[in-house]
Amino acid sequence: MQHESDPPLGEDAITILPGSRFREAMVLAILADALQIVVFPFFVEGALSAADDVLDFGVGAIMIHQLGWHWEFLPSFLAKLLPGVDLVPFWTLAVANVYRKSKRIAVEAEERREHLPALGEHSDSKTLNQM
Repeated sequence: MQHESDPPLGEDAITILPGSRFREAMVLAILADALQIVVFPFFVEGALSAADDVLDFGVGAIMIHQLGWHWEFLPSFLAKLLPGVDLVPFWTLAVANVYRKSKRIAVEAEERREHLPALGEHSDSKTLNQM
């Protein structure tokens, strides 16, 4: 039984905004790239280490969970197979590109919405023309 003082179900749910997801993904990408470029070469075998592979799979899984699947994540996995290419911050570049694409899509959607007439305007003009 729900009391009047209790909030309705769903009101206490935490909503994560897309902006915060991108910020979290970018921080994770920067940390992962810094570990792989700066820290790992000093303490482990570098690009050939199991720690590097585990980090890549973990970061990839978190990125897909945070932002959904994007083709930009695939080069981050494949680039680790080529020697020397792992010195490029692919995770950071991938998240930045996903963010750039999402902003472009949002702007295009907003422009389309502005060009479409509102339902009320369209039906009002029809009724006025019929009078």
